[in-house]
Amino acid sequence: MKAINPATEELIRDYPETNEEEIERALRRAAEAFSAWGRRLFAERAEKMLALAAVIREETAELARVNMRESGKPIVQAENEVQKCAWVCEYFAEYAEQFLLSETISTGAMHSEIRYEPMGPLLAIMPWNFPFWQFFRAAVPAIMAGNVVVVKHASNVPGTSLAIGELFGKAGFPAGVVEVLLVSGSQASALIGDGRIRGVTVTGSEGTGRKVAGEAGRHIKKTVLELGGSDPFLVLDDADIVAAARLGTQARTLNAGQSCTAAKRFLVEASVAEAFEEAFVEQMRHVNVGDPSYREVEMGPLARQDLVDDLHDQVRRTVEQGATVRTGGEPMDRQGYFYPPTVLTGVEPGMAAFEEETFGPVAAITRAEDRQELIELANRSRYGLAATIVTANPEVGRRIARELETGAVFVNSMAGYDPRLPMGGRKVSGYGRELSHVGLREFVYAKTVSVEEEQGPPEL
Repeated sequence: MKAINPATEELIRDYPETNEEEIERALRRAAEAFSAWGRRLFAERAEKMLALAAVIREETAELARVNMRESGKPIVQAENEVQKCAWVCEYFAEYAEQFLLSETISTGAMHSEIRYEPMGPLLAIMPWNFPFWQFFRAAVPAIMAGNVVVVKHASNVPGTSLAIGELFGKAGFPAGVVEVLLVSGSQASALIGDGRIRGVTVTGSEGTGRKVAGEAGRHIKKTVLELGGSDPFLVLDDADIVAAARLGTQARTLNAGQSCTAAKRFLVEASVAEAFEEAFVEQMRHVNVGDPSYREVEMGPLARQDLVDDLHDQVRRTVEQGATVRTGGEPMDRQGYFYPPTVLTGVEPGMAAFEEETFGPVAAITRAEDRQELIELANRSRYGLAATIVTANPEVGRRIARELETGAVFVNSMAGYDPRLPMGGRKVSGYGRELSHVGLREFVYAKTVSVEEEQGPPEL
């Protein structure tokens, strides 16, 4: 399993894959760990989780370097990703018990309650674009609820995956609470069917989600799917155009645009469209693209050559369909998997960049005659993950947010994740939620307990 540096195309290391015997031992350890971990007090779980947060903060610099070398993420962004993992540990260490308190319900019985109990070992199928954060946001709530996690990361970030396993050991978690497997996608399908795995959480492409959901469905297992997006970025005619262009540039180029929640379709009211296009193109032209190890670099390479090829094919097809390239539009002539910040104007429904998820720094601008058409264009997508609205009137933004068919809407800020708020998609962007009390309850059983004072049936 090869880890390649996307900025240099050099081999970092070739890791041996986990063999069948090692997989079996990992599953056995997970099952054994769950029998004890699921019975621990919340205070005991929280103590370990806070220790984990401390280890993460202490080792941020080294963890970020591992992330940067394998994913191509600029070092400052890699550090921020690692620090966010410590935050999610601290948040659920504090609030998990409160979120999972038993609920007393008034019924005809002497006492009725709903209890929340952990499911068991879970399989986490994780991608490469935010390899630390995507694992921690899914796994930490599940672990605090009393579950244990077996993780299969994307094959191009094996070092990151192994580093995660080491973190849990350093924090004092029992063996088996987190088990890391370096396995292929076909092996992951077999894991879903293993009787010891009780549920599956996935962050990945629509195609991956369909395969996992189908396999899990055959075995009657719970899934949470956080899949792709073609996220709309709505610019209203009252917006500060320069500020909107600056925000849009950040939202499109963070992690080289390789984010499910990145802004992709820029929908602009016609009266300000020309001004926004000019300001946005100017901002995108000045993004500092380069070696991700330099702190001043704002955008690094894409993670793999095939991602560059796929993105460029989407740009080529969109231009053939009538769009115009205002900046970028060709792979960069340099070592590494670099694609420049690119702006396409004149994009209409039916074109590739409007209909498909563009997983890279390509922005598609579409003009709308009025706000109603903005909403219609935003919803004219098979995806429904996140959206951004830029407006001088936050209340107008809130009203429009109610009409958007997405799992989250951000008014005057780029889409992002916060442990306090649930995140997940609609339509083919997936189902289920991560984070907050909503996400914490995804992988627990809600058990009804009803108690009568007297034994036996009532007298007739």
